[in-house]
Amino acid sequence: MTDERAAAENIIRSPQRVADHGEVLTPSWLVDDMLELVQAEAERIDSRFLEPACGSGNFLVPLLRKKLQSARRKYGASEFELNNYSLLALMCIYGVELLADNAEECRQNLLRAFADEIRPDMESPIVRAAHSVVRSNIVQGDALTFCVPSGEPIVFPEWAYLGQGRFQRRDFRYDVLTQRSSLGGIFDLLETHEIFSAVREYAPMTIQEIAQ
Repeated sequence: MTDERAAAENIIRSPQRVADHGEVLTPSWLVDDMLELVQAEAERIDSRFLEPACGSGNFLVPLLRKKLQSARRKYGASEFELNNYSLLALMCIYGVELLADNAEECRQNLLRAFADEIRPDMESPIVRAAHSVVRSNIVQGDALTFCVPSGEPIVFPEWAYLGQGRFQRRDFRYDVLTQRSSLGGIFDLLETHEIFSAVREYAPMTIQEIAQ
């Protein structure tokens, strides 16, 4: 990294936050380089990404934009399918963040990126559904202890699009899911290798039902 590139972006909010929490923001040029290394997966709508120290979303937001652009290329001719697959793209973005203000900023940044790309009526159910998804997927907690501030375990939803406007949700504990990382990925192949049990399963839902 050259001095010029390092100076081009502000990668710290304050020296005190660096001292207290080790907070250093990921510059956009590094995010671009990282996403280029996994371009095919970054552009696949249903590939799942988890950032265990997501900050305000410097990595997750451009990743979401790539997925949403893929959804528009594939399903832009149908507003119904575009909305469902765009929501699926958002459902496949996960983050854990220690600091409450960063976690909320990440949620808001993801929602803005979502609205920018699909340009919905801001009173529509898909907007409320998107809010529900980011509240579930972006968690304030400690990725090292696998807990939220109350001491309860972090739980993530596994979302799947069943087609015809219906989504399936199953919730899994993060600490348990990490035990399967050597088998391929946090959520990979759960359907065919039911090694872990969901802590909660939901009936199939529409966008309107997720929005409630």
